[in-house]
Amino acid sequence: MPATHSVTNQPPPLTGYDVYSADRALTDAVERHLDPELLDEARRELSGLGRSAGSAQVQDWGRLANENPPKLRTHDRYGHRIDEVEFHPSWHQLMRKGISAQLTAAWTRPGGHVRRAAGFLVWSQAEAGHGCPLSMTHAAVPALRADPALAAEWEPRLTSTLYDPALAPAAGKPGAVFGMGMTEKQGGSDVRANTTVARPLAEDGAYELTGHKWFCSAPMSDGFLVLAQTAEGPTCFLLPRVLEDGTRNVFRIQRLKDKLGNRSNASAEVEFDGTWARRVGEEGRGVRTIIEMVAATRLDCVLGSAALMRQAVAQAVHHGAHREAFGGLLIDKPLMRNVLADLALESEAATALAIRLAAAYDAVQDHGDERERALLRLAVPAAKYWVTKRCTPLVAEAAECLGGNGYVEESGMPRLLRESPLNSVWEGAGNVQALDALRALRREPAALDALLREVGRARGADHRLDGAIKQLLTELADMEGAEARARRVVERIALVLQGSLLVRFAPPAVADLFCASRLGGDRGSAFGTLPHSPHLAEVVERARPVA
Repeated sequence: MPATHSVTNQPPPLTGYDVYSADRALTDAVERHLDPELLDEARRELSGLGRSAGSAQVQDWGRLANENPPKLRTHDRYGHRIDEVEFHPSWHQLMRKGISAQLTAAWTRPGGHVRRAAGFLVWSQAEAGHGCPLSMTHAAVPALRADPALAAEWEPRLTSTLYDPALAPAAGKPGAVFGMGMTEKQGGSDVRANTTVARPLAEDGAYELTGHKWFCSAPMSDGFLVLAQTAEGPTCFLLPRVLEDGTRNVFRIQRLKDKLGNRSNASAEVEFDGTWARRVGEEGRGVRTIIEMVAATRLDCVLGSAALMRQAVAQAVHHGAHREAFGGLLIDKPLMRNVLADLALESEAATALAIRLAAAYDAVQDHGDERERALLRLAVPAAKYWVTKRCTPLVAEAAECLGGNGYVEESGMPRLLRESPLNSVWEGAGNVQALDALRALRREPAALDALLREVGRARGADHRLDGAIKQLLTELADMEGAEARARRVVERIALVLQGSLLVRFAPPAVADLFCASRLGGDRGSAFGTLPHSPHLAEVVERARPVA
């Protein structure tokens, strides 16, 4: 039977390419922030991970992990309570590769945070859901260091490059994965309202917990950091999934959350009833202890959003470079070029800021740099607020660049769009981040000094950036009613940080258009409203992934 038509004018799949090397904003950021002696090894590692992330096989793993979400098995066939979460084999493949790529091992080598951040940004583009347990395993390390004995026991397991999903005592496994449980249904972000109670046992440092967690991320993990109330107040605890004698701890998974996105990852409601746990840090100082973990996962929210933005932009530019309409390629049409350039600016600014913050972590870890520590205190919540807020409108616009093709599941764009609001909600939603940044401004003068020193490095290079910094200082000079203006203030902080980085390090075309549109106000409310510039094509070409 003759065919009714031939398939023409459809872009080839964006596959078989190096996700890392094709991202010039990311490769440039790694090269400026990493010690030159580490660059060759880092390039090899990140390029290898990039080729994996861009391969058809790994892209298929991501599809299968999302089309076959985790299933809860509360009981075995005989009626015994087992509380197991069953994952598709593709999930385990993704986890195994991410852990072998040292995405949980930033704390063990020089320059580890920049290298790990770049790898996390690359690998998350293959599939975002499994980034949650990778993130929490990585982030648990600084919290555990509040108890040197616990850190000595658990840190080698968490930074291992071997993945073993079996439910077994952690001491006998080649590596371990961590989760976290903070929020409860009556309190949400107000963790001091938690009602889970910890009762001390005879063994030093041991307690039994009774209560619940409304959101417990990655319930299949080997251990969890959780908060519970003691006589002294909220306290941090390490809760092992399986006890040393091989029996399972009381960890009753009531249900898995039916989420908008992040479908491959399990988030659970869990109940504790005489559950054994070890105290981490001092009684009553649990929030301060676990905040070290929260700060690291907040940076991963920035990285995760930057990854979603980059993949969305890569897909949109790739489509425009191959799709013809109205007598030419979409990428050459002036209005589409404006849209793509605008998206590319947002993506590059997110990447530049995320890797800069990772470099600050390295400076703190490798050199004890207190100025960089102070910068992180303010810049992390500001970046988490702004970058994650920008993710959803960017991904929605990028999907629209594909027209109807971007609205069907096979394109992968709907999965990106469903995932895009996640990082703004997790680890403290927008108001929590804005108020945390405000708290830093009020209580920690060194944080503002570090911010001003950072953006001051670009002083005089662009009048719009200089003007934006002056406006920020005017905002900060009047703290009357600051809480109601907190979002406005934090947005300005993030924008001047991004602008200062692009003015110093990005190509002039990128920096000029960013400052004109984001700091100078020369744009409309939607993407694709950049001012006229002869450099739009240059910005788009910089963002184009070469398959």
